[in-house]
Amino acid sequence: MSRSRTAVLTAAALSVALAVTGCGSDDTGDGGGDASAADSAPEAKLAHKVPMAKVSDLAHAKGMWLTDKNFAKADLKKIVGYPVEGGKPTWTVPLTGETCWTSPEPTKDGLIAVIYQDSEELCKNVGVVDLNQGKMLWHRQAMEDGSAEMFDEVAIGNGTVAASGTNVSAGWTIGGKPLWAPSSDERCPADGYAGSETKLIAVRDCGTTNHPKLKVQTINPRTRAATSTLALPAGSENAVVVSADPLVLAVDDGKAQGGSGVSKFLSVDDSAARGRVLATMPVKGGKYGKYNVDCPATNSTDCQNVAVSKQANALYVGTDKPLKADSEADNDLVALDLRTGKQKGHVEGSDVGEMWPIGLDKSGNVLAYNQADTLNEQGGGVWQIDPRSMKKKQLMQNAGSASETEEAFEIGDSRELYSAGRLYLGQDDVSERATNGPNPLVAIYSTKG
Repeated sequence: MSRSRTAVLTAAALSVALAVTGCGSDDTGDGGGDASAADSAPEAKLAHKVPMAKVSDLAHAKGMWLTDKNFAKADLKKIVGYPVEGGKPTWTVPLTGETCWTSPEPTKDGLIAVIYQDSEELCKNVGVVDLNQGKMLWHRQAMEDGSAEMFDEVAIGNGTVAASGTNVSAGWTIGGKPLWAPSSDERCPADGYAGSETKLIAVRDCGTTNHPKLKVQTINPRTRAATSTLALPAGSENAVVVSADPLVLAVDDGKAQGGSGVSKFLSVDDSAARGRVLATMPVKGGKYGKYNVDCPATNSTDCQNVAVSKQANALYVGTDKPLKADSEADNDLVALDLRTGKQKGHVEGSDVGEMWPIGLDKSGNVLAYNQADTLNEQGGGVWQIDPRSMKKKQLMQNAGSASETEEAFEIGDSRELYSAGRLYLGQDDVSERATNGPNPLVAIYSTKG
């Protein structure tokens, strides 16, 4: 009997979908950046807020995306598109219920997949939304024995939309044509899928509830035939795909610390039929201190506070403390070599608040965000880190007058996106009014006027 996973509608932290393109170098170093960077960084003001819908209880609104045309946010029973600078909605895609899961980043054509509730508040609807056109292209339910199945994860990989639930999965082409249907007699059902423009990854469990036997496969997006299979060590309780290309996993072997949901990172060579672990990177970090990362405990995607660069061949994570004893920073960022697992370089963080990676820009530079400090009325900031020299440059410094709004977006319950002088902070849930006033669903900080 296969392991039964609870269909958790987790609002696990997140952050941002991991970019895997860009430029860089394997030759990284240590860099603290310009000490005066904060003084010279453009000040960003709170330019726009999306109000929180009124609810009597917590409601899921997972998903926030950027395209060249707009930014879009999952809201209460809808997905809404806005101009990149904020303002009135330009389009709305209504849903029959709350979002249960969404693909983390748009395809190059601006498409995302979403699982959302039906009229009975069950996660049975799978759809694809075009963020550029602002419309639902198609939506489906997957039937087995005359009943629609429930799903808790969905991904788009190599032109295929793949959804998974408790011991069931279904797949469609990006145009909505069925590829495979749920089947309760699968020997190794998919716990979940992850994808990129070129790959579709399946995390499978061939064990039982108490004794999982996990394997991670790179699969043919049309037939599900495995082109590469990696069997994870005995005792692995969950595997989360941090990046599909290159393939990087976050594995929980039952020893995850501090609720991070991950014990170690694995970089994987999936070029042959038998997958091969290139490097193992324990989250406890050894002499570099514990690495701060947040991964879901039951899902197969959606790790936060981490970034991967294919060109630089590196994994970027924050530490829980500075590497140097005399540093005034809250923590540092490190680059880990995906071939060896060793530290390739580090950059000192911010003395305002904790700093963590939020992705890569179009040129392959690492983007990082540091938290605001409401107590001292200091705003957060966005930084650019050169993957070669590990030198940092501050791109924006948020106004301290809006630090209370900024700090309302807590680690684990929100995500961050940055582009062209604008920082987007979005909540994963619609919640009741806070005791000190309503928190926004989205806040946009901008250096532009």
